[in-house]
Amino acid sequence: MPGAEVRADVWISEYITPWDIYQHGVNRILASKRTTFQEMQIVETGAYGKALVLDGKWQSCTGDEFLYHEPLVHPAMIAHGSPKRVLILGGGEGATAREVLRWSCVERAVMVDIDGEVVAACREHLPEMHQNVYDDARLELVIGDALDVLDTTRDRWDVVISDLADPIEEGPSFRLFTREYFGQVRGVLAPRGVFVVQAGPLSPPEMALHVRLASTVRAVFADVHSYWSYVPSYAAPWGFLLTGIEPVDVHRDPRQIDQILGERTRGGLRMLDGVAMVGMFHLPAHIRRALAAETQVYTLAEPPKFFGKGQMGS
Repeated sequence: MPGAEVRADVWISEYITPWDIYQHGVNRILASKRTTFQEMQIVETGAYGKALVLDGKWQSCTGDEFLYHEPLVHPAMIAHGSPKRVLILGGGEGATAREVLRWSCVERAVMVDIDGEVVAACREHLPEMHQNVYDDARLELVIGDALDVLDTTRDRWDVVISDLADPIEEGPSFRLFTREYFGQVRGVLAPRGVFVVQAGPLSPPEMALHVRLASTVRAVFADVHSYWSYVPSYAAPWGFLLTGIEPVDVHRDPRQIDQILGERTRGGLRMLDGVAMVGMFHLPAHIRRALAAETQVYTLAEPPKFFGKGQMGS
């Protein structure tokens, strides 16, 4: 193409739909290995900085991860108001724990990730994301299966955050997007506990996963709210689901949200404030209609299957 300047010789080709590919140009491969559970790369890109890639699927990158991690964490924390005990399921980069521990009221946070090799690689190569959160005495890292932790924990959690890799069939997390899993989460929540799920893309050809996950969560919790944040390196707006033991108020005055954040968190938020948070819950009509119409529920017998993997090549 006249005028185009291509600066990468290696590309990650991520299959978005059977007809669409997002190619990320790679300048450097920082880590690459087959772990016990999945294929992992940590790469340096020209446009979005360093990125974690699992089974060919882009997880997050230093260039725009705040557009994912801030919306994942803070609406749930705000909904509770003063969470003391937070359980993070997944979150290998450490960025979810970073955002949780901005909250001064948090006394204990437990992060559970099944793949210790991924966590170790992220600790080494992605300090921009975890920002040495593992040095915080309030954080406990557990390398293990989220289902086992949910089965055995005696704690009751104020906030549970499900920050799991997309449910591709070959990956380790597809069981964790089912009614049975959400039922286990409900069982470990405190009486006013709040639960949030990363719940897939909301572009028109991809949104079936999100609306079916919403239907699945509604099979366990009465009051479920969908919201979104646009994450450019995902090539799509990304969906989240927020719910709790009690109804969750997502229609607050932006000034009240700003006051809560100002009083209870240490600074550094880049995208989320009161105005941004209120806006995230105002979804377009076509998504609201799809959410209202969906009845399918994912179960262990019929779990979700996220489309495609990706590959690296020159």
